[in-house]
Amino acid sequence: MQSRNYKKSEKYFDISKEYIPGGVNSPVRAARAVHRDPVFIKSGLGSKIFDVDGNEYIDYVCSWGPAILGHAHPYVLEKVKKALKKGLSFGAPTKKEYILAEMINEAMPVMEQVRLVNSGTEATMSAIRLARGYTNRDLILKFTGCYHGHSDGLLVKAGSGVLTEAISSSGGVPDDYAKNTVVAEFNDKESVKALFDKYNDKIAAVIVEPVAANMGVIPPKDGFLEFLREITKKNNALLIFDEVITGFRLAKGGACEYFGIKPDLITIGKIVGGGMPLAAYGGKKEIMAHISPLGDVYQAGTLSGNPIATTAGIATLEVLFQNPEIYANIDENAKLLAEGIEKIMNKDEKKIHINRVGSLLSVFFTSKKVECYEDVLSCDLDKYASYYSFLRENGIYVAPSQFEAAFISNSHSKDDIIKTLDVIAEFGGKE
Repeated sequence: MQSRNYKKSEKYFDISKEYIPGGVNSPVRAARAVHRDPVFIKSGLGSKIFDVDGNEYIDYVCSWGPAILGHAHPYVLEKVKKALKKGLSFGAPTKKEYILAEMINEAMPVMEQVRLVNSGTEATMSAIRLARGYTNRDLILKFTGCYHGHSDGLLVKAGSGVLTEAISSSGGVPDDYAKNTVVAEFNDKESVKALFDKYNDKIAAVIVEPVAANMGVIPPKDGFLEFLREITKKNNALLIFDEVITGFRLAKGGACEYFGIKPDLITIGKIVGGGMPLAAYGGKKEIMAHISPLGDVYQAGTLSGNPIATTAGIATLEVLFQNPEIYANIDENAKLLAEGIEKIMNKDEKKIHINRVGSLLSVFFTSKKVECYEDVLSCDLDKYASYYSFLRENGIYVAPSQFEAAFISNSHSKDDIIKTLDVIAEFGGKE
């Protein structure tokens, strides 16, 4: 293992801990799950990021998904620079808001109308409020290990940072919030049926990540999403696809296009903002008409649809829409990486399991197939921590948690993949 200098990162982290809880503004960044301190990033370009100590990394976190084009894409930067000269925010409508909404509708026709917000958490929180207002029902059905942001009613058996920190719920969430969320097992039809049998006329909506990606990547079993569409229709409940991660990543039309399913509401984030704070929720006009100022479901935001974020989002989607071959490219490189890791790590005995859907993948340090939350819990977290550290010391940046996805961008080259596999081969030889 090479020895890297992290003196500036260590200094900045010590200062941050004085003023920021845990020294970070999102828990997974602290790298506690892999027994390390975080590196502080100075810049990014293409498939690479550079820390404050001058260390270079091939980046497979990609800002947790938004950087599908790579870091500092020149076309996106050019558009944002021009927009900056005109002002940062007005708190009033701009043309760019409906242009972005039109582009979202073109890609995802189910989103007949769109409301722009600032984060994935806002999008899912608002979509759930809308579902309750539209159906006049209170209960939401979610799945163990799926993460839909940090709003109170959804921090129940969640994934992402909550799973990383081994928190089943969260302090500060009253029981009165949590009691309106019922939890089924991802990929388990019977657990869903049982809840509908018990609460069928009280469930407002089922919210699901069509590809679970916050407990590591777990694809839906054949027929599972179709089943959710059928049972929600049968029981007059809404189906919400949380496509904050999968939207514009699996395909131009996200998971809806990829799997051929039409939910009632969709939430999107990350890529749609092109690296800026922007997200959206949308669906059928009949449902969206219940949002204020048309209806009685209230939701607002000072910076919602601000001109800088919408500029970055429009520019990113323009590149994706005009270059559809990007999806084949990132899929091919993700496949090359996943198959290479599997061949290296499982050469003599099965040490890992890899799940991949398009350009999303996870390396699970378990020999068993990973299809649900319980399977994820079989992972060897210490082995993953060793894997993370070895890769980081050798210029490969992966998520500081076993329970997060790896992302491929269009800037990742075959040489990046080969270099990554060479480092993993060196790690595998030590195991």
